[in-house]
Amino acid sequence: MDEFQNTDQSIHEAAGSSTTGLFLALYLLVLAFFMVLVTISSPEDVKSKAVMDSLTSTFSSLLPPTTDLTAFVSREGDMLAGQAFQEEVTGIFASDIQVAKAEIVQPGKLMRVIVPADALFLGDTAEVREGQIPLLDRIVASLSAGALGLRHDMEFVIGSPFTSEKNLPTGETLETARAGAFVRAMHARGVPPESVSIGLKPGNPAEIILRFFVRTQEEVRLKFEEAVEKQPSRGDGQ
Repeated sequence: MDEFQNTDQSIHEAAGSSTTGLFLALYLLVLAFFMVLVTISSPEDVKSKAVMDSLTSTFSSLLPPTTDLTAFVSREGDMLAGQAFQEEVTGIFASDIQVAKAEIVQPGKLMRVIVPADALFLGDTAEVREGQIPLLDRIVASLSAGALGLRHDMEFVIGSPFTSEKNLPTGETLETARAGAFVRAMHARGVPPESVSIGLKPGNPAEIILRFFVRTQEEVRLKFEEAVEKQPSRGDGQ
């Protein structure tokens, strides 16, 4: 009789243990389901913020302590915008003046294009060739389309022989007339007035150098302040 009682008790204990294990497994399964459900239903902006916080934390630990991650990203954006401008200018001259030579002096900041003078001007005159008007329009469009916080500038520099000893001409010459005609044509086509400057350099009059700059507004402001400081005061000449 005792043997039957012991057997019955063992059966009940085994059944209880099996039930407890099954309940625990079911509980864990339901818990995992709700965890997945909550993860899926989390707002996207919360997820995005978590990712951005993680990236910021990671990169902040890699950059020097004095480096602002936001400023770093901004500089990277300026560089990409500057390189895109340089690619656009290169494409303009590659399609419109095949004899032009374009070169990147400083990626994203400065490039130079060398153009034969007779490719822009008619004969030995200061008249811009009619066929190059579309070229001017495309240059104006590129100079006018600076990204936010950036400015596109261009310098027109033409070679000129010395008039005496090592002095460049100060009066009217074919080279100065061509420089003036070019900038007037650009202004007539709507280029921002502050974006174009002209000049002479000692050298071959048959060669024109166009320099294209990408500058931040802060750089422009600093250059202006430096130029003002270098101007002699009214009392200096007295």
